[in-house]
Amino acid sequence: MLKKFFLIICGSFVGSFIAIMVAMLCVLMLGVSISLSMGRGTATVKSHSILKIDLSGAVEERSEEVSSVNELIAILQGSEKGASLQDIERSLSVAMLDDNIDGVVLNCNGVQAAPATLRAIRKAIVNFKKSKKWVYAYGNMGFDQGDYYVATAADSIFINPVGAVDVHGMASCTPYFKKVLDNIGVEMQVIRVGAYKSAVEPYMLDAMSPENREQQQLYLGNIWGVIENEMADARKIDRGAFNQYVDSILLVQPADTLIKRHLVDAKIYRPEFENRLRKLTNVKETDDLNFVSPQMLATNYDAGENKDGVIAVVYACGEIDGGTPGEGIDSEQLVDCIGKLQCNDDVKALVLRVNSPGGSAFGSEQIWHALENFKKAGKTFAVSMGDYAASGGYYISCGADRIFADSTTITGSIGIFGVIPCAQDLVENKIGVNVEVVKTNENADLLAMGVLSKRLTPAQRQSIQNSVNEGYELFTKRCADGRKVKQDSIKAIGGGRVWDGISAKKIGLIDQFGSLADAIEWTAKKAGLNTGYYSVECYPTMEENMMAMLGKYMQMRTTEKMKRDMGMFYAYYESIQAILYRDHILCLLPETELK
Repeated sequence: MLKKFFLIICGSFVGSFIAIMVAMLCVLMLGVSISLSMGRGTATVKSHSILKIDLSGAVEERSEEVSSVNELIAILQGSEKGASLQDIERSLSVAMLDDNIDGVVLNCNGVQAAPATLRAIRKAIVNFKKSKKWVYAYGNMGFDQGDYYVATAADSIFINPVGAVDVHGMASCTPYFKKVLDNIGVEMQVIRVGAYKSAVEPYMLDAMSPENREQQQLYLGNIWGVIENEMADARKIDRGAFNQYVDSILLVQPADTLIKRHLVDAKIYRPEFENRLRKLTNVKETDDLNFVSPQMLATNYDAGENKDGVIAVVYACGEIDGGTPGEGIDSEQLVDCIGKLQCNDDVKALVLRVNSPGGSAFGSEQIWHALENFKKAGKTFAVSMGDYAASGGYYISCGADRIFADSTTITGSIGIFGVIPCAQDLVENKIGVNVEVVKTNENADLLAMGVLSKRLTPAQRQSIQNSVNEGYELFTKRCADGRKVKQDSIKAIGGGRVWDGISAKKIGLIDQFGSLADAIEWTAKKAGLNTGYYSVECYPTMEENMMAMLGKYMQMRTTEKMKRDMGMFYAYYESIQAILYRDHILCLLPETELK
């Protein structure tokens, strides 16, 4: 009887599980079908339309033209997929020439992006204004600093009468974990090269080192100098006065004060703002406005004709072989992609779009080697840096024929380190577990349990230090060969030091300031391609099967739940997990949050 009971329960469970999986797969198939049908073809734009750019949430580098994962997730969640930087830039280029687009509205609602991405959006808006079409910015709840920076490119800035402007300057926030690790009995055994290689500081110090403070103060000051100058100039405010306003805690200043200080142009509720748009576009008050999204308009973007050849834009975004599966740069996949482009006779040149803090030293070397082979095939190779191209991100960039970056790009950090966790105190003294080892050789148990149950011996530590030193020698040699300078000159600006774009150009780490479009244009000329007679194709293509989509969706939901449950502690948990699952030898930028 009991056996029968368990069989019934198990059968019910299995049946329910299969039914749920089938239902989810049906939803997935429907979602993919809808997403792909939405993505095909070009958009039809009605007359007197408005390009509406929602500045809210994270701004990704590229639109997933082949993959429908993000669109599918949006369908399952009942939300709208946010526009990427690629979407926004392309849609503004199209809107300049489309007579059916009367103007642009920036709907500001808490954009999350680093300065270089924000500056790219702002530049695209400034370029759009050459068409003599209008650009309005509206903040319903108000403007965060990123929103406001982009909004200052608009002709007019409107704010809700009870909205606020939060422009406060720049700060970096770096959590230090040594004390909590000491409390739980975990020691991070750190082996590094360079006093400025501060990615390991949170695990070995209780407070910031003078070297780290020095480098952060320099790049924050330079980046803020660029941003505040452009905001002040756009609003015709003296820079000294502008910084005084910033220091007055703008967040609590009423709308009337913001208008008096020329930070915004007018206060207005959303319905009245939309009526103003109706007058501009000859739409009746009873009719809806003709809004067009960047994603929709970007489908009309002309990527050129493949007559003389193709320029491949290869995106290298995220951590290199990081601890989170399915995210960042998979070095094996990227190497395979570059190899195929090398063998493709239609591909005449490659622009590597780098937005990476680095990661695995081994993975970085493999990508560097693949790019060198691409060059040896007689093809042109340039780099366009985004928000970050540091440490391993610079490793994979250094061999380019020309490096483009923004003045607010974070780069350099030429250094290498190893972090090997030791849980001996936790295991033996905190938990009370005695680990007995039987081995045939001296170091057979070095990493037997994933983390060390015993501290490194002096000989083991020296051996790993030698490996890190060799890795640094190789890294600096790659940089020296790529930049055509002596290795000692690279070491003088290396040591793990982080540089902003302005400083990087002065010391020769980059060649010129410019956008991805600038890099593509230079590469085309270098490769001998005639203007208008080459096409631009983006790689890697993002072909993902159904199970991969389902896995990504389930992973995302699990992460969301953990973030809700853990609150502010999730960021600390994520940092510890990353250390445990990353390679032990890394070229990685310090984990610092810019505020």
